[in-house]
Amino acid sequence: MNYYSLNNNQNKASFSEAVIKGIAPDKGLYFPENIQALNKDFFNKIEYFSNEEIAYQTIKQFIGNEIPEQELKAIISETLSFDFPLVKLNDNNYILELFHGPTLAFKDVGARFMSRCLGYFSKENCKKTTVLVATSGDTGSAVANGFYKTPNVDVVILYPKGKVSHIQELQLNTLEENITAFAVDGTFDDCQAMVKSAFIDEGLKSIQLTSANSINIARWLPQMWYFFFAYKQLKNKNKDIFISVPSGNFGNICAGLLAEKLGLPISHFIASTNVNDTVPYYLKTSEYTPKASQQTISNAMDVSDPSNFIRIQELFSNDFNALKAALSAYSFTDDITREKIKELKEKHYYIADPHGAVGQLGLDKYHEKYPDSIGISLETAHPIKFLDVVEPIINEKIDLPEHISEILNKTIQNHEISSYKELKSYLLTTDNVVPLSN
Repeated sequence: MNYYSLNNNQNKASFSEAVIKGIAPDKGLYFPENIQALNKDFFNKIEYFSNEEIAYQTIKQFIGNEIPEQELKAIISETLSFDFPLVKLNDNNYILELFHGPTLAFKDVGARFMSRCLGYFSKENCKKTTVLVATSGDTGSAVANGFYKTPNVDVVILYPKGKVSHIQELQLNTLEENITAFAVDGTFDDCQAMVKSAFIDEGLKSIQLTSANSINIARWLPQMWYFFFAYKQLKNKNKDIFISVPSGNFGNICAGLLAEKLGLPISHFIASTNVNDTVPYYLKTSEYTPKASQQTISNAMDVSDPSNFIRIQELFSNDFNALKAALSAYSFTDDITREKIKELKEKHYYIADPHGAVGQLGLDKYHEKYPDSIGISLETAHPIKFLDVVEPIINEKIDLPEHISEILNKTIQNHEISSYKELKSYLLTTDNVVPLSN
């Protein structure tokens, strides 16, 4: 399988090259050259397959012969070492929980898969790889955990100062070893801009940089598995199924739409956003006009210019009408999100995090048009990661998972930067001693 740059389809790379580079030399995101729909017999028998079998069958075409079958199956087995339960709220409303991994967020799957792929490719690579990633919350902690102590790999994480939860910041800053996190004086968009600048900086050519954001194909592709796992559990209902995805950088919903291109019988997708409504506005007006991102209680979705939306457009050959037929998008305020968290607890005894609540709001909105369809929303993070938001709303203490309790007494290694110049200076240090502690 080859991948081409979305800035110039003549710029191509193999799977391993695309994983290691992260982004094409012309700054374009990589996109698979071919997408082959799966045999219908696969979907007819999907309930008989294990999650690991589904994962292997759906991703093998995107890797080709670059990772041998047994190695790839081992990577998948290590990646999917936890559950993906489907919670029933009523006959037509389900929640797929994606927070049962080590950092309690859906991004654990992509981070674990990518780290193991990069580890495989690094076995015979004498040059150290630096993973540079921007995060609005959960990406960074998942990447830090996924790459922790990976040989020949260093991780540098940028996150917006004061705009992630306390537990998220602890997860980012307490591993040490090959993990370094910087609090950036700015927004997620500022962090992402620094990452993009580093990838095109001729002065950093001596460093083998890659990204672990969902712009990296090894982070993005395995996220399609969630949608197969959900369908597997509801296939026997014999109803139309739509899926509402809390959306920030649009990697997760882009993976869902890729699954649909592989033949997954999902009738419609909903991109549920907070007030950062660039995509909902686009689908209403056909005008793509990013604005400065706004801080919300669903901070992982505080993204104004989602990187993966260009991949979604490519999936539909840049046909606006075809995209609009497959995808709807709705945005919701913090006040409405708080009301939904309260309602879910009172009516269904379910505690949702702010992102999951936004997903449920999108599901409700689409259900108004199609009440007989089955709706699935994705619960992308454990509510424990947002204690300061959720507990006052439900007026109840949330039990701490044991491995979260263990980090609460740790000390955050407080490193801050305010400019790309400072980031570049750090990346160029040969001993990786952090010179910017406060």
